[in-house]
Amino acid sequence: MTDYVIRATAANGQIRAFAATTRELAEFARSAHNTSPVATAALGRLLTAGVMMGVMMKGADDLLTLKIEGDGPLGGLTVTADSRGNVKGYVVNPQAMLPPNDRGKLDVGGGIGKGMLRVIRDIGLKDPYVGQTELVSGEIAEDLTYYFALSEQTPSSVALGVLMNKDNTVRQAGGFILQLLPGASDEAVDKLESRLKEITSITSLLDGGNTPEMILEHILGDFGLEILDKLPAAFHCNCSRARIEKALISVGKKELQDMIDEGKTIEVNCHFCGKHYPVSVEELKTLLAQAK
Repeated sequence: MTDYVIRATAANGQIRAFAATTRELAEFARSAHNTSPVATAALGRLLTAGVMMGVMMKGADDLLTLKIEGDGPLGGLTVTADSRGNVKGYVVNPQAMLPPNDRGKLDVGGGIGKGMLRVIRDIGLKDPYVGQTELVSGEIAEDLTYYFALSEQTPSSVALGVLMNKDNTVRQAGGFILQLLPGASDEAVDKLESRLKEITSITSLLDGGNTPEMILEHILGDFGLEILDKLPAAFHCNCSRARIEKALISVGKKELQDMIDEGKTIEVNCHFCGKHYPVSVEELKTLLAQAK
């Protein structure tokens, strides 16, 4: 198991914690979408957040979607995750380039710009739960911290990071989410805040050989940390030819006929994983016969 998520509790249930290492899924996303370094960092961070927030859900069929819409050159990002550690996502403008920020780091905040963060949880009810907040920095971890505090009234600490190699492949990726639960004592709050100030960078911890378990132990070891679960994490897309055909049928007879009249094989591409699905004229005719 290379990429995985840890679910834990500490301080006699006053704190719940999640930590993940996600290098392989972030690298898969970079390769599938041919992302620029700043797009790789942004997408890798949101995928890491998505996989941790996904395992917060309880139902086997529950789905989480994180959508960031910004006015920066990246255009926006979408990530979808389930409760089993599967996640997928894409950037609207994956080749957008930006110079480093004033700290010499990849300028994810500048790439995303000003806009909104939406969190959509489909847990099998009639309507999904939708929460949204304005972006506070575009750096993603800070935006999610603000979202948890404002929209879910849950004081949280979110750390997300992606470290790149010189050839622009992903060297390290991962993060953690720590949340104070209702009834947490002032002592636990103060102690946790003090410990978090010691954390400089999640990627430097990972690059130093620290596992998610070691990172949580480093932060919460004095709180009576209890590891509850370890789940594999992976970039997983459920696109298929059958789904593509269903989508084509849904566009209607007129649009299908127009495609047929052009007399060429069309190509349908999956937003999430970049897979190509060629559909021939004969196949389009078969789909036309099934359309209403």
